[in-house]
Amino acid sequence: MSAAAGRKPLGANYRKLLASATAANLGDGLMSVALVWLASALTRDALLIALVGVAGRLPWLFFSLPAGVISDRFDRRALIGWMDVCRVAVVAALGVLVLFDSGGLPTPEQLAAGAPEPAGGPALIAALCLASLLLGCAEVLRDNTAQTLLPSVVDRSLLERANGRLWAAETTMNSFVGPPLGGVLIAVALALPFLANAGLLAVSAALIFALAGNFLPAGAAARGRRIDWKGEIGEGFRWLWSHRLIRSLAIMLGLLNLLSNLSFAIIVLFVQEVLQLYQGWQFGLVSTGLAAGAVLGSLVAERVTARLTAGTALLVSIAGMGLSILLMGLLPWVVPFWMLGVASGVFVVIWNVVTVSLRQRLIPDRLLGRVNSVYRFFGWGTIAIGTVLGGLLVGLGETMLPRDWALRAVFLIGGMAQLSLLCYARRRINTTEIRAAEEIARAEAAASPDQRDAGT
Repeated sequence: MSAAAGRKPLGANYRKLLASATAANLGDGLMSVALVWLASALTRDALLIALVGVAGRLPWLFFSLPAGVISDRFDRRALIGWMDVCRVAVVAALGVLVLFDSGGLPTPEQLAAGAPEPAGGPALIAALCLASLLLGCAEVLRDNTAQTLLPSVVDRSLLERANGRLWAAETTMNSFVGPPLGGVLIAVALALPFLANAGLLAVSAALIFALAGNFLPAGAAARGRRIDWKGEIGEGFRWLWSHRLIRSLAIMLGLLNLLSNLSFAIIVLFVQEVLQLYQGWQFGLVSTGLAAGAVLGSLVAERVTARLTAGTALLVSIAGMGLSILLMGLLPWVVPFWMLGVASGVFVVIWNVVTVSLRQRLIPDRLLGRVNSVYRFFGWGTIAIGTVLGGLLVGLGETMLPRDWALRAVFLIGGMAQLSLLCYARRRINTTEIRAAEEIARAEAAASPDQRDAGT
C-alpha cells in the first residue's frame, strides 16, 4: 500500500459498518459465554456440550453455497440488516425462555462434584441447539455478505487497513470485552446476556440500514428473477477450484479450523476441570488472552505482512497457531494458558487479515459472494466436524486416561496436526504464488473496469 493510500480516509459508510460490527460482536461475545455456561450447568457430557456448538456450525455445511448465490443477487446492505433483525428475534426469544426456565439450576461446580443433572436439562439443551442452528443460518448469510460488501465501501488499496480495523473492533468486543462482561451478567441473571445481545443486534441492524449508496452486486439486475441455483453455485465452485491459490487457502483453512475446534469445542470443561475455574467471570477473563492477541494482531497485521511478505506471514501464522494449541495442553496453568491465548490470537488474526484481503482483491465482484461462500464452505464447514470429533475424543480418552488428561489430549492432538500442515502450505501458499495471482487479477481488472469498480 502506498503512502498516499495510507492517508486516504475510510469514509462515513465505513464508520457505520465499523460501529455495526462493534455492536453485533459485543453481543456475540456475551453469547459466547452465556451459551456454553448454560450448557455446562445442564450436563457434564462433553459430546452434548459440543452439540450446542455443532448446531451453530452446521449451516456452514448445508447453507453456505446457497447463501453465496443470494449475496450475488440482492442488495447486500439489505441482506445484512435483515439477518440482524432475524437474530434479534431468535436471541430475544431464547432470553425469555431462559428467564422463565433457568431457576434452580445447579452450578457447573456442583455438577462436577456429583450433583444430579436437572430434570428439564434435555429440553433446554434442545432449545439451545435449535437457537444455535437458527442463529448459524443467519450468521452464514450475514457474514458472507458482509465480506462481499466491504470492497464497495472502501477503496481496494485500503482493504488491509479496513479489514485490520474491523478485526480489531470485532475481536475486542467478541473476545475481550464481551466474555468477561457476559460472566458478570450471568452472576446477575442467566438470561441477561441473551437480552442484552438482542438490543445490541437491533443497534447493528439500524446502522447497516443507514449506509448510503447502491450495494446491488455487479450484473445482478441482468440475471433475471429466476435463480438457477445449480448453475450459479457451479460457476462459483468452478472459479475457486480453477484458482490454485484460493483453492489452496480454502483447503488449508478447512484443515486448520477442524483441528483447532477439537480443543475449542470442550474448552469450557478444560477451564473448569483442569484450570479449576468454576466462576463465569473467571471463564470470561481467561478467554481474554485470545482476544488480547487478536487485537494486537489486527494492529500489526498490515506491517507484519509488508515486512515478511504475505506468503511468509501465512506460514508463520500456521506454525504459531499449532504451537500455541500444543503448549496449552502441555502447560495447564492459568497464566501460561492466558499467554498462549495471546499468541494464538495474534497468529489467527494475521492469517485472517491477509487471506480475507486477498480474496476481496482477487475475486471479481460479480462472483465475490458465490466464490466466498464456496471458500467458507470448505473453510468453515469443517468446524462442525472438528467440534463433534473433539467431544468424541474426550469420551474415548476417558476410557484410557484420567479425565484431565482426556481433556488435555485434544489440545496435543490438534496442535501437532496443525504443525504438520506446514509441509503442504510451503508449496501452495508462498509469496511467489500470491504475487503471480495478484498480477493476473490486476490485468483482468484493467480489462474489465466495470467489474472492478462495481458498487463504489
